[in-house]
Amino acid sequence: MFIVSIFLATLVIIPFAVKTFFPYVWMDILYLRDLLRMFGTFVSRRRRKPLFLALDRFLEQTAAHPDKLFVVFENESYSYSDTDKRSNKVANALRAHPQYKAGDTVALFMGNEPAFMFTWLALAKLGSPVALLNHNIRSKSLLHCFNCCKAKVLIAASELKEAVEDVLPSLREQGVSIYLMAKECDTPGIESFSDKVEQASDAPLPRSLRSHITLKSPGVYIYTSGTTGSTIILKKKFSASQFWDDCRKHNVTVVQYIGEVLRYLCNTPKRENDKDHKVRLAIGNGVRAEIWREFLNRFGEIEVREFYASTEGNVGFVNYAGKIGAIGRVNFFHRKLFPYTLIKYDTERDEPVRDANGLCIESPKGETGLLVSKITEVAPFVGYAQNEWQTEKKRLRDVLKKGDLYFNSGDLLRIDKDNFIYFQDRVGDTFRWKGENVATTEVADILTICDCVKEANVYGVQVPGHEGRIGMAAVTIKEDAQFDGSNIYSHVVSYLPSYARPRFIRIQNAVEVTGTFKQMKVKLVEEGFDPGCVQDPLYILDDREKSYMPVTAQIYGSITSGTMKL
Repeated sequence: MFIVSIFLATLVIIPFAVKTFFPYVWMDILYLRDLLRMFGTFVSRRRRKPLFLALDRFLEQTAAHPDKLFVVFENESYSYSDTDKRSNKVANALRAHPQYKAGDTVALFMGNEPAFMFTWLALAKLGSPVALLNHNIRSKSLLHCFNCCKAKVLIAASELKEAVEDVLPSLREQGVSIYLMAKECDTPGIESFSDKVEQASDAPLPRSLRSHITLKSPGVYIYTSGTTGSTIILKKKFSASQFWDDCRKHNVTVVQYIGEVLRYLCNTPKRENDKDHKVRLAIGNGVRAEIWREFLNRFGEIEVREFYASTEGNVGFVNYAGKIGAIGRVNFFHRKLFPYTLIKYDTERDEPVRDANGLCIESPKGETGLLVSKITEVAPFVGYAQNEWQTEKKRLRDVLKKGDLYFNSGDLLRIDKDNFIYFQDRVGDTFRWKGENVATTEVADILTICDCVKEANVYGVQVPGHEGRIGMAAVTIKEDAQFDGSNIYSHVVSYLPSYARPRFIRIQNAVEVTGTFKQMKVKLVEEGFDPGCVQDPLYILDDREKSYMPVTAQIYGSITSGTMKL
């Protein structure tokens, strides 16, 4: 009897002991289960003949649930069957054009609307790779993105007609066919397309049209990340004031976010019904810990699943434990499937720290390091289209041993004593603002073709109360020239989308460089745009004055206090 009592007591004590000393062990086990299940599904689908791709999953779902809602947009609703038929009409309309042949790369220049999804599915049915152009880009940036994918066709939304007309001469020189999602168009060189879609058949497309596709064929050229899920509630533009009303109206249970979205929601006036909704899960990335807490306190116990990933990367993390502020958690089995590590990084020299043998040095737990992930068959790194130089920059060799090859994420992370991972910063030539990635080299190139600018060093600086970093440029002025705020304003507005325009400009006598002639940014980032710390002339982009105006102590105070919106 005594032995039985001890046995029963042990059974009672063990779960409490495990929870006390290993509080996340059950979450780790459940995560491992899900990870292995997803990996098994991935492997089985890769082995299917014929190939089973994203389109095939959509068609499978359509056959199983034809009447299930696929997308809701404003006052419109489309089932899986509706979507399938509408995409067939787009595909058949495109096939009727003599300039297009199945398999040609097509650039899609559209905003948030169902036609975007119908067209992408249509192109998948035709075996055509699709380049998803950011609808905010214009002029030189638009042409650059278009040229990267070598598309032969451009399909644009009707409201983007002017943006297309701006680059029309260059597109026509390249022999590009341009279709506008409108019922009529009077611009020579641009053909209306909506009228052709309406008249086209909704008959299914033969599978033979995509028989040339292999697992290594390009499917989508992505310039900015995006994700879709179950039934999708889509809006043209995000509205913080209407967000929860829309969630209630459509009985939304899962929402997707970027850090800025949750901050915008927390900044709306409080309402008595803030917790009156059915949202149970919010998944996304880039939310600060203090906003995360405020979001939960105000809108209820919603499970927030912060994740880390990049479109081109070969590793990702999910904060399945819900630890506030973390982007994920180190898991032994995850690390075996996708080998990664954090290595020491010299931010001044903008390169990894190496030992006497030329190998990288792993960062101890608790210290910030550069995330690198081993390139393997399971975790490949394909690279960037038409840009081998940029692809090679992301490959890091001789990391832990001679001859190995890793993907350089460009992100600095930290792992704490409980094995949670935290995002710290970005390195090199990219920062993030308003949920968009900004390439500093591209912005610098735009600035230096301005009449008065000689050199430009572009970087992102933090703003109190804001996610990410806002654009700033340290520039030098050409001899015998003067800083012209109005001219530079007109220039950046013409060439850059709003999120990429340098909000602050700092005038320097010379751009500081390292011994290897790399532009120095760390000190500039630390000094930011505080006129009390920066002795150089400082300017801020002013949309009301349509110019860059001097930054005063009053303006700086308005920004840091949150009374001036950026």
